[in-house]
Amino acid sequence: MLLFRLLLLTAAVCAAQDKASILALDKQWSDAIVKSDTATLEKLLADDLVYAHATGIVDTKKSYIAKIKERRQVYKSFEQHNPQVNVYKDSAVTFSHVRVTGTNQAGAFDDKIMLIHFWVKQNNAWRLAGHQTTKIDKLP
Repeated sequence: MLLFRLLLLTAAVCAAQDKASILALDKQWSDAIVKSDTATLEKLLADDLVYAHATGIVDTKKSYIAKIKERRQVYKSFEQHNPQVNVYKDSAVTFSHVRVTGTNQAGAFDDKIMLIHFWVKQNNAWRLAGHQTTKIDKLP
């Protein structure tokens, strides 16, 4: 019985550590997009990334990083509200409400969005494999 309790406690501690790690990685990602830090994005993004913007445009890792490098996608600010994370073994989903400003090929934007990220553990490191945003009317 003691061994079973110890295993449960260990699992709970690992899950809490994974949640904290994922939230920290989400913060690294948002800092990297505002700073146009493509080196950090190269490390964080999975090679098979699907990056779906609220505009309906879908990017790959290569096309998204190229937009950042070429200044075709520039983020001026990123304000994340109440981020949540659920961990499922070697994957995790984060969701939050965000106000994001910047410029892209369509011009300046100041959007309120619901952000969902899908993280996967690959070779013992978490990578962002899916990004989806949807425009919302107001932030909670």
